[in-house]
Formats: sequence, C-alpha cells, structure tokens
Amino acid sequence: MHHHTRADFESLRDQAATLRRAGLSRRQIRDRLHVHNNDILNRLLEGEPPPDWTRRPNAKDGARARARELRGQGMTYDAIQMELGVSKSSISLWVRDMPRPPRRTREQASAIAKRGWEETLRRRDEERQRTKREAAGQIGGMSDRDLFVTGVGLYWSEGTKSKPHSPQERVTFTNSDPGMIQLFLAWLALLDVAPERLQFRVHIHESADVTAAEQYWARLVGVDVADFARTTLKKHNPRTVRKNVGEGYHGCLVVRVRQSADLYRRIEGWWYGIVGGVRSSQEANRT
Repeated sequence: MHHHTRADFESLRDQAATLRRAGLSRRQIRDRLHVHNNDILNRLLEGEPPPDWTRRPNAKDGARARARELRGQGMTYDAIQMELGVSKSSISLWVRDMPRPPRRTREQASAIAKRGWEETLRRRDEERQRTKREAAGQIGGMSDRDLFVTGVGLYWSEGTKSKPHSPQERVTFTNSDPGMIQLFLAWLALLDVAPERLQFRVHIHESADVTAAEQYWARLVGVDVADFARTTLKKHNPRTVRKNVGEGYHGCLVVRVRQSADLYRRIEGWWYGIVGGVRSSQEANRT
C-alpha cells in the first residue's frame, strides 16, 4: 500500500488548484495528476470554484418561465419544444396546470407552420454565415509561405498538367471563380513571373453576353480587353440544360504563362515535395 505524506498531498493540492485556475475540468485534472479516487479529488479541489465554462447557468428556471409564457400565448408542447429545445416531459411538468389552448383551424395551423419553417431557415442561414465568418477570421493574414504552398496545391488540382499521351510542360490555369484567378495571379507575382509573360483569354458559351464577360475579366486582372487573346466560344448544344446562365455567368478565364516549361517542372517538384513531407510526418507520428 502506497502512503501519501502530508507534503505530497499539499504539493498535489497546489498543482490541482493551479490547473483548476487555468480552466481545466475535473476529468482533465484527474487524468493529468493520475488521481482516480473521487474523494481524494474532492479534497484536492476543496474551495476552488469551477471555471466559468463548466458552470451551467441556472437555465432550468429561465426555461420554465419562458415555457409558461409561450403556453399562455397558446403554443402546443411541440412548438414549445422546438423553441426551447427541452424535453416534452419537462414542459408538461411546468405547464400542465395551465388551460389548454383552443384547437386551431387548418389555415391557422398551416400559417403557423409556414412561419416556423421560415424562422428555421432564417436561423440556419444565420448560423451558416456565422460559421463562415468565424472560419474566415481564423485564417488571419497570409504569409508568403502560406501563399506559396496554397498556390502549388491550387495549380496541381486546377491547373493544366502534362499527360503521358500529350507531354506539354506549360503553365495554364483556367477557372470561372474570380477568387481562384486572383490567388493564382498573386502566386505568380510571388514567384516573380513578369506580367508581360502572361496571356489572358476568355472561354465562354456563345449564347452568353460575351462583351460583358470580357470586360468583367479585364477589370478583375487589371488588363485592357484589347490585350486579351481572342475569346473562344463554346458551341450551343440544345440538348444540354445549362445551369450557369444569367447575370452572374462570365465564362472562364484562361491564364497562360509564356516560356513556362521550367516553371512547370518546378511546380511538379514542389507538389511532390509537399506530398513527401506529409508522408514523412505521418510516418514520424506512427513511430
């Protein structure tokens, strides 16, 4: 049997208090200090208030008051459950002494359902936008290395690659997404590719507004339309139903780098370097 001295206990108590103040949960402290006996853990943490994030606000009282208020407005248990996210048994407990709401007509019920669905969609959309905003904030500034590695990955997934049956080592990037084009051009600038080595060409469906598309891409890349290579038109095929029509359709921009065989080989080398780096770090993690 291993006996802990008073000094051991005090030192453990100090460590536990420090971890608690740093915001760790009981489980995290238990695992960190290897104290798996609940009574000892209780004694170590005596007098240390739990961190804010583990303390549940007294939500029950607020939810009960709100449930009664909603029932008073004539809401069903289902509707209250949707609104508050608590179990029907809790709702029943809180509101069963209140009068039942009158039965609704079919029209009222469908109007309420429609409102509820619209509200759900609105909330979902807000949630979606918030997630995207938070994620965008996590990226912060882009270092040169961030841009470099992103550009290599972008080119290797979206750019034109040399095929065994037609070995063309030439850097050409085609995309309909303006963000992709801007990132690719920023990446080329980082690699010191001179602007005069770039050739731009629009590739678009013949039934679209070709002139507007040319102006759109010329503005985006900061070049005169007159300096673009001749636009290539995609023939209209009446059998295919096209989704990308209307205002926002600008076709694709093709960006070609002249005399780019050497750059192409370097991109291929960088890509294999990235893949090799991922493999070796995975192997290091396994061992």
